[in-house]
Amino acid sequence: MIIGNGMLANALRKYDRDDVVFFASGVSNSQETNRSEFERELSLLYSTSDQYKDKKLIYFSTCSMYDNSKSDSLYVQHKINIEHIISEVYKDFLIFRIGNAVGKGGNPNTLINFLKSAIETNKKITLHKNAGRILVSVDDIAEFVSNALMQFKNQHIDFAYPYQYKPLEIVSGMENYLGRKANYEIIDEGALYEMEFDRIIKDYFRDISPSEYLDKIFKSHL
Repeated sequence: MIIGNGMLANALRKYDRDDVVFFASGVSNSQETNRSEFERELSLLYSTSDQYKDKKLIYFSTCSMYDNSKSDSLYVQHKINIEHIISEVYKDFLIFRIGNAVGKGGNPNTLINFLKSAIETNKKITLHKNAGRILVSVDDIAEFVSNALMQFKNQHIDFAYPYQYKPLEIVSGMENYLGRKANYEIIDEGALYEMEFDRIIKDYFRDISPSEYLDKIFKSHL
C-alpha cells in the first residue's frame, strides 16, 4: 500500500505490495512553517497506524537533521518527532533518511526544481560557498527501498548519493544541461553535513561518479 501521490509515491508504484505501507505523504518542503501541514502529516500517520498495524511501515525522513544550520527548523524538529512516534507505535518499521530527492514534477520548492525555475526565469539566487547538498533520484530511492524491505527491521537508514555537492557545482551542471546562464551571487556561508554513509549505500552507487550522477539526475528528471 502506498500513502501519497507525489513524485516519490509515483516512483514506488511498481514496488507496491500488500504487506507493506509506504508512507510517502509527508511534508516535503523543508522551509515549511505552517503548523497545520505538520499536524496533517501527524494525523495521517496515526490513522494509518490504526488501520495497518499488522503491516511493515516504510517512512521517509530527512538527512537535513545532520545539517547544523537547520537543527532548529520546524521541519527538522517535526521529522525527529515523527521518527520517535513511529518507533513507539510500530512493531515493524524502516525509516529512510533521504537527501534532496529529485524527480519529475513535485514540490516547486525542492532544491533542483527551485534552481531550474530560477535559471529559466533569470531570478537572482544566492549560493552558499561552504555548503554541501546531498542529492538522490526518487528512482534510486524506490529501487533501494524495495531491495532493503526484508533485510532490515526497526532501523534508520541514511540514503542518498554519498557525495556532498557544492551549490555552485549543481548550478554549473544545470547551466550546461539547460544551455542557459544562472544569475547568482556567492556568499561565504554554509557548512558540510556531518555524516558518514554506510558501506551498503556506497556499494549501491559504486559504479557512478559524482559528475555522472548529476548528469543522470538532470537527464531523468528535468
